[in-house]
Amino acid sequence: MSTVKERVSEIVQAQPDDSRFDEILRELAFSRMVERGLKDSREGRIISNEEMEHRILTWQK
Repeated sequence: MSTVKERVSEIVQAQPDDSRFDEILRELAFSRMVERGLKDSREGRIISNEEMEHRILTWQK
């Protein structure tokens, strides 16, 4: 398994040479969100689509 520093370097290196700072940060944040989501899923911290729909509807009020 890669270290955090290695993973960050891989993500940065995969970006086009003309990438802006904010684009690289967005890619790093996206990668972290995906990693956290997968970890939550593996550990059973999930909710149903119906529960998510209910939560979204309460936000819209």
